[in-house]
Parts: sequence; structure tokens; C-alpha cells
Amino acid sequence: MKLYNTIMSYFWLAVAFVSFVTVTYLCFKEGFEKYASNYVFSGIALATFFVKRWMMKRVGSHQQFLKDKSNEKEA
Repeated sequence: MKLYNTIMSYFWLAVAFVSFVTVTYLCFKEGFEKYASNYVFSGIALATFFVKRWMMKRVGSHQQFLKDKSNEKEA
């Protein structure tokens, strides 16, 4: 599951990068006013990357806490 989460985390980073580059290209090609609102999608994808990364660390530390707690019970 950790590999899947890592892959999906970097997937969202790639989506953010590709959408940013695409929107920037379209803004220069056809006009900033027409495509400027699409930068929101890059921001959402980037936010998803950081939230997923933060949650992966949080879940990992909670699992370690539970493992330590169960080891204390056994001892």
C-alpha cells in the first residue's frame, strides 16, 4: 500500500506540473484572460500532493505509535 500511495502522490505532482505548463502555453498562445482561471486546477493538484504527503507521514507515525503501544502491553 505504501508503494501505491507514493505513486499516487507523485501522480498528483505530475498532473500539477503538466496542467501548469499547458495552461501557461495556452495563455501565451490565445490570451491570458481566456485561460487564467484554469490555474486553479494546477493549484488543486499541487494541494492534493501536499495533503497526501502529509497524511502518509501522519498515518505512518500513528501506526508506529500503535505498534509501540501493543509492545508495551505484551511486556
